Amino acid sequence: MTTPTTSTGIAIVIITYNRPEDALELAQNISRLQQVTTLCSEVIIVNNQSTVSYAALEAFIAQNPHIPFRYFKTNENLGVSRGRNYAIQQSTAPYLVFLDDDALFRNLDALQYIPQIFNESPAATNQRTGIISFKVYYHSTGELQKTAFAHKQFDRRKDWHHFQTAYFVGCAHAIHRDVFDKTGYYPTNFFYGMEEYDLSYRAIDAGFDIVYDDRVVILHKESPLGRLPNKEKLRGMWVNKSKVAWKFLPLIYFISTALMWSFEYLRKSGYHWPGWLKGWREIFRIPASETRRPVNKKGLSYLRKVEARLWY
Repeated sequence: MTTPTTSTGIAIVIITYNRPEDALELAQNISRLQQVTTLCSEVIIVNNQSTVSYAALEAFIAQNPHIPFRYFKTNENLGVSRGRNYAIQQSTAPYLVFLDDDALFRNLDALQYIPQIFNESPAATNQRTGIISFKVYYHSTGELQKTAFAHKQFDRRKDWHHFQTAYFVGCAHAIHRDVFDKTGYYPTNFFYGMEEYDLSYRAIDAGFDIVYDDRVVILHKESPLGRLPNKEKLRGMWVNKSKVAWKFLPLIYFISTALMWSFEYLRKSGYHWPGWLKGWREIFRIPASETRRPVNKKGLSYLRKVEARLWY
């Protein structure tokens, strides 16, 4: 079994766009975390070419030099995947914690648990934990956020404290640097949506486990009514999920994913037929533009063991 790292260096990574008040509140929240100056080596904030002022956040960073803030402004909107990749390359810490800019730590002792979870060996396996998905509640209601729960069997698993799973949730998670060293970064042709699945399957194929753990608790300011993506983002989610299925899963799952997500696009877009046709044109180009690299037998066995939803 691989000997786990003894370093406790944690980097907190935040990609922010046009949410200066939320980003400031998150920076203030981080500054109040227990042992933040000893456990956290970097707080990397990437301003993704926002069009509004972040002067208040910049002033707070300047006023708190004891917190290891590192603030970057990009020359273009890099999107989610490229923005995270940019931040990863600025960091040297072994543990990278990614939070949406409208999230907050609920438990101020959260940092101490992150190295512990990574260094706990999954039961009955010789694999290492590579990715952790945190417990997420709605900020406004205190209700557990179903859409930020790292398993599709929400009702059955919502009270579980820890379990292996097939994917992580983008708004609140941590990734061991070894995952990036072995699998590469986020896919750069995913501007919005499903990039977490792509990285999850590559991590599983490389022999890492993904776990959900409720020792780190996050408050998310997303509305319980959800954020209805615009038609372009909906189409991107459909096409990207189909790309993931094509690249990593048996072909039957590519077909079922493309078909079932096409119905989801129609339902949520109000039956926007031009976007539906454009989506299918993009999907028909996937086999020529994306290389298949199906997860190995061990990885597929892992996905079935953790009861991953593969059909769509």
